[in-house]
Amino acid sequence: MTTALHPPSRRRKARLQEASLLEGPMLLLQSIRGFKSNRAMVWLACAPLALMGLGVFSLSAHAKDLPELSAAFLANNLWLLIAAILVIFMNAGFAMVEAGMCRQKNAVNILAKNLVVFTLAVTAYWFIGYKIMYNADWVIPGVFKFGGLFFDPTVTSEMVTGNALVPSIDFLFQAAFAGTAATIVSGLVAERIKFGEFVIFSLILVGVLYPISGSWQWNFPEDGVGGGWLARLGFIDFAGSTIVHSFGAWSGLVGAALLGPRIGKFVGDRPQAIPGHNLAIATLGCLILWIGWYGFNPGSVLAMNETVPYVAVTTTLGAAGGGIGAMVVSQFTSGKPDLTMIINGILAGLVGVTAGCDGFSMPAAWVVGFIAGVLVVFSVSWLDSLKIDDPVGAFSVHGTCGIWATLAVGLFNVDKGLFTGHGFSQLGIQLIGVLAYGVWAVVTTFIVWKIIGALFGGIRVTEDEEKTGLDIGEHGMEAYPDFASAGN
Repeated sequence: MTTALHPPSRRRKARLQEASLLEGPMLLLQSIRGFKSNRAMVWLACAPLALMGLGVFSLSAHAKDLPELSAAFLANNLWLLIAAILVIFMNAGFAMVEAGMCRQKNAVNILAKNLVVFTLAVTAYWFIGYKIMYNADWVIPGVFKFGGLFFDPTVTSEMVTGNALVPSIDFLFQAAFAGTAATIVSGLVAERIKFGEFVIFSLILVGVLYPISGSWQWNFPEDGVGGGWLARLGFIDFAGSTIVHSFGAWSGLVGAALLGPRIGKFVGDRPQAIPGHNLAIATLGCLILWIGWYGFNPGSVLAMNETVPYVAVTTTLGAAGGGIGAMVVSQFTSGKPDLTMIINGILAGLVGVTAGCDGFSMPAAWVVGFIAGVLVVFSVSWLDSLKIDDPVGAFSVHGTCGIWATLAVGLFNVDKGLFTGHGFSQLGIQLIGVLAYGVWAVVTTFIVWKIIGALFGGIRVTEDEEKTGLDIGEHGMEAYPDFASAGN
C-alpha cells in the first residue's frame, strides 16, 4: 500500500470578496502595488496626521465670526459657481468647433492650444489680471488700475449679510470670461502660428491687456463716485459682446493679418475653400457653446433672481434667430443651406444678444439674433475680399456680431433704445465704446505681436511644417495615426 505524500498545508490567501469589514481595507491596500511593504504602510499612516495638521492650520487661518448664512447668500454663490462651470465648459465647445472646421493634420495643435490657453488664462488672471481689473486702486482714474498681485479670498460679515458674492466665486467666474477672449484668438490664427509664440501672447493678453480695458466698463461707480470711464459715461455691455468677444476678435484679426493666409487659401484674387475635416465634431462644439452660454449670459446677472430665467430665454431666442438667419442667407447665396454657416449663425446670434440680453424684449432678442446670423455670412465673404484668412469665421462671429450686438443695445433696449422711443443718446454712447475697444485692441496687440515676432524670429511656422501639419511639426504626434495622411 502506497501512502501519498501531501505537500505541507498552506494558509489559503484571503480573497477580497470574502473579507470582513475589518479585513477589507487592508487587503485592498495590499493589492495596490507599492503598498505591500512595511515602509509604505508607515508613510500611509502619516497621511491622517498631515491632513489633521493642514485642517488645523486652515481653520486657524480662515476662522471668522460670520453670521448665519442665509438662503439668498447661498443661492447667489451657488448659482455663480454653476455659471462659472458652464462658461469653463465652453472651452470644450471652442475646441470642437475649431478642430472640426480645420484640417486633421492640425487637430492636435488646435486641441492643445485650446486646452493650454485656459490654463494660462486662469494663471495670468489669478497672478495679476483680476487685481488690475477689479481689486487695485486707480492709478489713472477710470482708465488704469494697478497695485499688488493675487486677490484676497477672505469672506467678511458684510458679504454674508449683504448676500454678496464671495471673492473666490467672483474670481472663478471672471477668469472664465478672460479665457474666452484668448480662445477667440486661437481660431483666427489657426493652422499656421507657432505654439510657443501663441502661448506668450495669450499670457500678455489675459494678464494685462484684457483686464485694463475690462475695468473701463465693469467697474461700476459707487454712489456716483469712481468706476471705469465707460461705465460713468453710461455704456452698456451686459455680458461682454464688446468687452470679451470683440476684444478677442480684434486681437486675433491683427495676428491673422500679420501671419498672412494659409498656403492655398487664395489663388490670385479668388479665395479657395479649405474644408474642415469633421463637421460632426464642429456641430457638437456649437451645441456645447450654446449650453455654456447659459452660464455666460444668465450668470452675468451675478445673483439668483427673477432676471436669470428671462435672460436665459432671450439668449435662446437670439441663438435661434441667428441660426435661421444664416441658413436662409446661405441658401440664397450658395443655393444650398451651408452647415458651417448654420453653426456660425447660431454662435453669431448668441454673441448678438449678449450685450443687451437683460434689456431686450423677447421679440427684439430674436430679431437681433436673426440680423447677426445674416451679418455673419456676409462678413465671412468680406474678410475673404480683404485676403484675411479666418479659418473658422471667428472674427465674423465675435467681432462683426459683437459690434452689432453693442450697437443693438442703443436701438432695442427697452429703457434707452432708439426704436423704443428714447432717442439717439444711448446709440452714440454705444458707438464710443465700440470704437474705444477696437482701437485699444488693435494698437496694443499689434505692438505685442510685433515684439514677440522680433524676439523669436517670427510668429509663423515654416512652409514645410505648414504643409506637413502642425501636429507633426509642433507636437510630434497625430490626432488620427491609424488613418492615411493623404486625407490631410
